[in-house]
Amino acid sequence: MPEEGGFQTLSDLEESAARRVDPKVWAHVQGGAGEQRTLRWNREAFQVRTLRPRVLVDVRRVRTAHRILGRPVDVPFFISPTSQHGLLHPEAEVATARAAAGRNVLAVYSTLSTRGLEEIAEAAPRAPRWFQLYVHQDPAITKDLLQRAEAGGYQAIVITVDAPVLGVRDSQDKAGFVMPPGVPLGNLDRYASSKGHEGSLRQADHFARRTDPAMTWDRLAEVRAGTHLPLVLKGILTAGDTERAVDAGVSGIVVSNHGGRQLDGAPATLWALSEVVKASRGRLEVYLDGGVRRGADVLVAMALGARAVGLGRPILWGLAAGGEAGVGRVLDLLRKDLEISMALTGCREVMEIRPEMVGEIPRDG
Repeated sequence: MPEEGGFQTLSDLEESAARRVDPKVWAHVQGGAGEQRTLRWNREAFQVRTLRPRVLVDVRRVRTAHRILGRPVDVPFFISPTSQHGLLHPEAEVATARAAAGRNVLAVYSTLSTRGLEEIAEAAPRAPRWFQLYVHQDPAITKDLLQRAEAGGYQAIVITVDAPVLGVRDSQDKAGFVMPPGVPLGNLDRYASSKGHEGSLRQADHFARRTDPAMTWDRLAEVRAGTHLPLVLKGILTAGDTERAVDAGVSGIVVSNHGGRQLDGAPATLWALSEVVKASRGRLEVYLDGGVRRGADVLVAMALGARAVGLGRPILWGLAAGGEAGVGRVLDLLRKDLEISMALTGCREVMEIRPEMVGEIPRDG
């Protein structure tokens, strides 16, 4: 990895990663569903927001410390679950875990990780970490994954609910992306029923062999019965589903459209955030991911009601560009950017971030 100062922005890391990664894998990382409208909207939603400075405030000391589900963390953003970090760096999720642990940043690890959840926990035993669950077609495997997460010291279960089937991912299909042979699935390879991924297969084939398209709200209670950990639902975009999540007794929801990779035409997460926050009425914690690239984006999302904000692709850029150090650089850049954005809006603490700090670009006429 270049000297720390060599990467001044997340865009620098993105450009470095693009040079290092196989073009087919890069299409998988960067691509969205269909015509990629939702992917574009995720970023554009932040770009039309303005920040309203608050001046003559003593900001000699700005603190980004926060709590997520009651656990203290050093920043109000977290690493969102993304699959198979081993496609981007040989140390895979172990590198990600060490970078996050060294900065007391919450990280969420995918069912489809290259490294198993036990190995990830061993790499950073005292770090805040959650486990992302795809409910499996075989309920015994789902139950075992939940038990392994509890035994491994994970503090919450994040159930992805917006992927009963895989979205239409034209860009990566056109690039010819397939899952390379021999790349392990550290959490699933032990289960005989999840075998059969030897050789090169389309991602949709991998997905269809494992996840359960029959998962419903009624069956969520079955998952709850398999763990003592709090549940978080990832993929909520509407008030109606927020109400059902509250009724289901979950502890949090992530306003997410899967990084624009599932339903093309779904709203940008920032557009959906206010509706979800209003419907939640403070009865659970609301988080957001999708399109976050700057500390100012974190501030905007929190001002509009998010408790914390997730990072997806930027973590993969850092991992590809420099392994553990690259992921660390992403986290450090975002924290510094957030601190400056907070200071310039007169916020000394995260809890001082307020809705009135955010505006919109005026429309002509």
